[in-house]
Amino acid sequence: MRFFSNIRREAGFLFKQKYLLGILGIAFSLSIFAVWSGLSEMQSQSTTIERLKEKDKIDRDSVIAHQPDYGMAAYYTFNLTYSEPSSLAFAAIGQRDIYPWKHRIRMLAIEGQIYETDADNPELSFLGRFDFAFLISILLPLFVILLLHDLRSSEREAGRYDLLLTTAVKQKFLWFPRAFVMSSALGGVILAPFIVGAIVSGASFVETAFTIMVVVAHILFWTLLIFWYTSSRLSSNQNSTKIASVLLSVWILVSVLIPVASDVAIDNMVTSPSGADILLTQREAVNDAWDLPESDTWDAFLADYPQWKDHIDMGPTFEWKWYYAFQQVGDKKVSELSKAYQQATLKKDTLAGKFALLSPPMLTQRLMSSLAKTDTRAAMQYEQDIRAYHKALRHFYYPLLFTRAEYRLETMSTLPKFSDYSTQ
Repeated sequence: MRFFSNIRREAGFLFKQKYLLGILGIAFSLSIFAVWSGLSEMQSQSTTIERLKEKDKIDRDSVIAHQPDYGMAAYYTFNLTYSEPSSLAFAAIGQRDIYPWKHRIRMLAIEGQIYETDADNPELSFLGRFDFAFLISILLPLFVILLLHDLRSSEREAGRYDLLLTTAVKQKFLWFPRAFVMSSALGGVILAPFIVGAIVSGASFVETAFTIMVVVAHILFWTLLIFWYTSSRLSSNQNSTKIASVLLSVWILVSVLIPVASDVAIDNMVTSPSGADILLTQREAVNDAWDLPESDTWDAFLADYPQWKDHIDMGPTFEWKWYYAFQQVGDKKVSELSKAYQQATLKKDTLAGKFALLSPPMLTQRLMSSLAKTDTRAAMQYEQDIRAYHKALRHFYYPLLFTRAEYRLETMSTLPKFSDYSTQ
C-alpha cells in the first residue's frame, strides 16, 4: 500500500517538473517521427512492389506476344521477384537498407543476376536509417540516463538527502518509486506511437507484444544499471555531472565500441568471397562457353539433367537449348563460391549474435529486426526464393526447348509466378 502511495506522490512530483516533461516530450516526438518515417518507407516499398507487379505483367505480356519461339521469349522476358515488407518492418527496417528487396530476373545464369545490384551510398549505409529500432537501441539509454543519473545526487546537492533518509521508513520506498515512475513514463511516451503504428500496419497482437517486451526489457536494463550505480559506494562522493559522465562512458562502450570492434573482429575471423567475385567468375564461364566445343557444355549440363541426353543433337545453326545449357553450367561453376558466400554471411550473422550478448543495444536491435523479418536471415531467404523461382523457370522452358515445341501463347500463359515460390 505504501508503495502505491509513493508511486502517486512521485507521479505528481514528476508532472510538476517542466524539464522532465520537456525530456518526455522530446522522446515522444522522436518516437512519432521514427514510427511515421518507418510507416512511410514501408508504404513506399509496398507501393513500388505493387506498381512493378502491374508494369511487369504488362511488359511480359507484350514481350511474349511478339516472340517467334520459346528461346527468344525466355531471353527477352523479365520476371519480377520481390520481398514484401512485414507488418512490423516499419519499426525495424534492418537489412532492407542493405540487401535488395526486388529483382527482375531472366532465364540467364541466376547467380550473376542476384549479385549484380545497384550499389548504395556507402556513407548512408554506414549511418543507417533513423527508425524505431534505432531510437530504442541507441537513443533510449540516453533518455534513461538523463532522467535517472541524478536520482540521489540532486537531492544531496540540494541539501535534502539526509533529511529524506531520516523521514523514509526504508530507502527503497524513497528511490525506487521515483525511478519506476520516470522509467514507466518514458516507456509510455515512446511505446504509444509504436502501438498506433502497429495497429495501422496490421501487425498481429503477438508480434506487437513481443516487441513491447523487448523495449521494456531494454528500459529495465538501463534503469536497474543506473539505480545500482547511483546507490553504490562508487558514486557516493560524485556529483551528478560525474555520475552522468560514467554512465555515458558505459553507453559509448556498449552502443559504439563493442559493435564496431565486433564488426572488425568478425571480418577478420570469417573470410568470404564477394558478390563481385561470383559475378566475374560466372561471366567468364558464360563468355568462354562460346569458344569451347559444344561437348564440354553438354557433358557438364547432362551431369545434372541426364533426362535430356537424347535431345542434344544440334543443327547447323544456333540453338537456344545449347545457349541456356551453358548458362546453367555457368551457375554450376560458381555454385561453390555462392555457397561459401552464403555460409560466410550466415556465420558472420551468428557471430554477431554472440557478440550482441555483450551489448544490450546491439542485442535489442537484432531482436527487433528478427521480429520484423528484416534481418540477414530474411534477406538470405529471399535469395533462396529467387533461386527456387529461377529453377521453376528452367523446368518450364527446358521441355519446350529440347523438344523444339511449337511456340504457343497458351503455353506461355502457364509461366510460373514468383508468388508461388515466395516463402516470406
